[in-house]
Amino acid sequence: MSSSFKIKVPASSANIGPGFDVLGIGLQLYLTITVTIDPSKDTSSDPHHVMLSYEGDGQVPLGSNKNLITQTALYIMRANGMENFPPGTHIHVNNPVPLGRGLGSLASAIVGGIYLGNEIAGLKLDKIRLLDYCLMIERHPDNIAAAMLGGFVGSYLNELDEKDVALTQSPLEYILPNGTTPKDKIVSAQPPVNIGEYVTYDWNKKIKCLTIIPNFEVSTDLSRSVLPKNYQLKDIVYNLQRIAILTTALTQDPPNKKLIYSSMKDKIHQPYRFGLIPGLNKVLQEITPDKYPGLCGICLSGAGPTILCLATEGFDTIAKDVVDIFKSENVECDTKVLDLAYDGATVEYS
Repeated sequence: MSSSFKIKVPASSANIGPGFDVLGIGLQLYLTITVTIDPSKDTSSDPHHVMLSYEGDGQVPLGSNKNLITQTALYIMRANGMENFPPGTHIHVNNPVPLGRGLGSLASAIVGGIYLGNEIAGLKLDKIRLLDYCLMIERHPDNIAAAMLGGFVGSYLNELDEKDVALTQSPLEYILPNGTTPKDKIVSAQPPVNIGEYVTYDWNKKIKCLTIIPNFEVSTDLSRSVLPKNYQLKDIVYNLQRIAILTTALTQDPPNKKLIYSSMKDKIHQPYRFGLIPGLNKVLQEITPDKYPGLCGICLSGAGPTILCLATEGFDTIAKDVVDIFKSENVECDTKVLDLAYDGATVEYS
């Protein structure tokens, strides 16, 4: 007898304004993972007894030892004494989240994989514990927490003891082994408890998220490589002052657009990424509430190149003018208006 379930994981936007590596929001654009287990189907051609299919943005590997979702699922399963998927497992992934564009495609896949392993192994772990497994793979909690918990989320990493720090710093290929990983190096230990802390803020539901998505990718590693190793104290204080205001300003009704706009400015990461994203500097300078009455705030989404505009109205006008700026740099864009995904990751049995 076959069984099936579907996992939904939202896209996310991180580094909201001054909240570099701290603030994230879950967005109503969902990675879905549909799982069917039918023991009458032969899946023995895969080393872990699972067949994958994929539709959506880009191309991804379909072998269980190479696909991020199944590798991640196998990690949490292995840490709890289960090495393989049940025979006859088929997984279909539908991914509308653009890859490498600053909308948390990596986080969605990791959260989806951990959720998948939790269901397959029948672990019944809560979301906070599942986040510990996620943070063994992706060490920045802002996107991960937003995808898992949903809504508007703040997060930080706890200070761990020496032994736990060493475990969390295991090379990624030991946690997500491939065909060349030595067997004695593969991590099968459960992660430390409470690697991170998380808080969900309120959000004024009149504020929608307009995303302008350029048609090129920026890798997180490249985007981080241009950041300085040391910052001036005044720039750090600049961001701290604004983040203290922003988390409350986004809850107020009616929205104080001038306050939100000013609070979403940043000196920690955006200025250093201008060279990676043609048109970014001009977008941030020219798209202001003075010209666009519905605009509340604007920032780079994650590592970019997507632009996040928070607004209550005038979405088409804002989008057109941002798209035109990118077009002048020979960059085409897609646009989406999205609400927050308040439930985060979910699973549904059929």
